[in-house]
Amino acid sequence: MKYQSQKIALAYFAVAMALFAIQVSFGLLGGFVYMAPNFLSELLPFNIIRMLHSNALIVWLILGFMGSAYYIIPEESESEIYSPKIAYGQLILLVVGTLGAVVTYVFNIAEGNFLFGLKGREFLEQPLWVKLGIVVAALAFLYNITMTVLKGRKTAISNVLLLGLWGLAIFFLFGFYVPDNLALDKMYWWYVVHLWVEGVWELIMASILAFLLLKLTGVDREVVEKWVYVIVSLSLFSGILGTGHHYYWIGTPGYWTWIGSIFSSLEVIPFFAMVLFSFTMVWKGGRDHPNKAAVLWALGCSVLAFFGAGVWGFLHTLHGVNYYTHGTQVTAAHGHLAFFGAYVSVNLAMITYISPYLFKREPYNQVLNMVSFWIMASSMAFMTFVLTFAGVVQTHLQRVNGEDFMAVQDQLHLFYVMRFGAGSVFVLGALIFMYSIFVPRKELISTEAQAAE
Repeated sequence: MKYQSQKIALAYFAVAMALFAIQVSFGLLGGFVYMAPNFLSELLPFNIIRMLHSNALIVWLILGFMGSAYYIIPEESESEIYSPKIAYGQLILLVVGTLGAVVTYVFNIAEGNFLFGLKGREFLEQPLWVKLGIVVAALAFLYNITMTVLKGRKTAISNVLLLGLWGLAIFFLFGFYVPDNLALDKMYWWYVVHLWVEGVWELIMASILAFLLLKLTGVDREVVEKWVYVIVSLSLFSGILGTGHHYYWIGTPGYWTWIGSIFSSLEVIPFFAMVLFSFTMVWKGGRDHPNKAAVLWALGCSVLAFFGAGVWGFLHTLHGVNYYTHGTQVTAAHGHLAFFGAYVSVNLAMITYISPYLFKREPYNQVLNMVSFWIMASSMAFMTFVLTFAGVVQTHLQRVNGEDFMAVQDQLHLFYVMRFGAGSVFVLGALIFMYSIFVPRKELISTEAQAAE
């Protein structure tokens, strides 16, 4: 760790890991409700469980991006963070907003209230006061990061990261606009959801991955930066008009079926480029970096993102297929592997890389960390296959044969049991990961004790 202000990242990653634990716990609980639909139906309905699961995911990923930025930007800019006080104040504001949102979700307080009440838009359910707090925190963060970049060295990695983070904040503003027309509402809603996860978040992912590979492989910066610019160009070219694959059946003009089909089909290309980028850098570097777990996570991130976001996204992105599969378990299969592969993995890769520097202990338990990778990756892959088969059966029975929704759900019970089993294993892997990061190895503790004596 070269700069003292890089320690800010530790606070962000600690909160992110706490929310990660909450996210996977509620995911497991939601999986159990699929098997036993009346479980906690009055105390904690499924829609609240799902809301907590998805919102915890989004918040901890964003906290991970911010923590990564607070570590990467000083090193890339060769200067300390502009204001550590702003960084910590912003984190406190985000934590308060998160707690406020959770209380609102669980107890549904101030129902119908314009400022404090729960909103009905999926993923954007936060009360208005929480949304306003998020905007204030985002502006503080962007001011802090931008000022740091402006006063120091400018690199492709810091510029792309900054562009992605500014895009994240700007597109969130569409969450405040709620038109009365449902088709128009969905159009602008996708400006947030799609242009985050299939647009500006890809820029953030690419810049973090580039930083990791630069440090882990020792490849020349010029080579890394050329790859980054290619990937970013492909992401923006395909991702922006690729939003049209969400416009097929919501009342928008028919030309979106072709625009959406063509450009969203191209979205697989930047993810394939990330796979080539990652493996090429590791091969060219030929450097035996001591943090092998971080290398594993970086390579795993690109491969899993390619299959989850790229291949599984392509499986049902063409409008002729999407007509039948939209909203089925095929969507759930794509969503789970895509989020884990692209964004969860890149955050865990970053945490794996920087934790020895932040905790000032090396080596840490790398074997356990790598075991956690294979457990989580394998269980998520199994879950994806299970949900894909469930979605195919659901599509045929419900959308083709026209059978009743609940009758079809009964026939998917076995798939849901297997999904719950995979989820249980995934939670175990997540706990092992956190243990490997936060709990020092016994031999390291004894060595430190001897040194102190």
